[in-house]
Amino acid sequence: MANRGEIAIRVCRGVRAAGYDPVVIYSRDDQGSLHASAAEYRHSLPGAGPAAYLDIDQVVDAAVTTGCTFVHPGYGFLSENADFARACEATGLTFVGPSSDVLDLFGDKAAARDLAGKSGVPVVPGKVIDTPADVAAFMKDAAGAPVLIKATAGGGGRGIRLVESVDEVDAAFRVCREEALVAFGSGELYVERFLAGRPRAPSSSS
Repeated sequence: MANRGEIAIRVCRGVRAAGYDPVVIYSRDDQGSLHASAAEYRHSLPGAGPAAYLDIDQVVDAAVTTGCTFVHPGYGFLSENADFARACEATGLTFVGPSSDVLDLFGDKAAARDLAGKSGVPVVPGKVIDTPADVAAFMKDAAGAPVLIKATAGGGGRGIRLVESVDEVDAAFRVCREEALVAFGSGELYVERFLAGRPRAPSSSS
């Protein structure tokens, strides 16, 4: 189980119910956490904090060392990281999720938007941003309409903020980048128009 907290506990329960023996990993500062005792087999990671769970080499090494067959990424952290899926594949581990080729296309939200647009799929107007000024300029072009700042590697509601006025841009940009770096190891962001009401969109998964 290449994750921590609530999702690790839930996956361990499901794995056990399916007749498999789950293995949990935990950072130094998570040694006493609930998820660290959610499985009979445990493996301590050298690092501390979220960075420990974002270290591809040590997470893969933990899986190999403990004799795992499958690696479940949960959500957040490395769950949409193509390099992580590729590292699992290279060592004979089965990554529970899309293949690395699919994650190359869809793990990065900005790249996924570009692919959708090139394929003729309507997408909400948006662009990759580097600074708060980029967000302000985008809002100006959109006649001041509300926008969403999002992490390109995001998921689970992390690294995303609604911005309804230019005065909110700086704080929202800073928080999104900080959350994205901690949760996904990447601070890249993009901005897109916010659709109010209850918009509907098709969704597919592997």
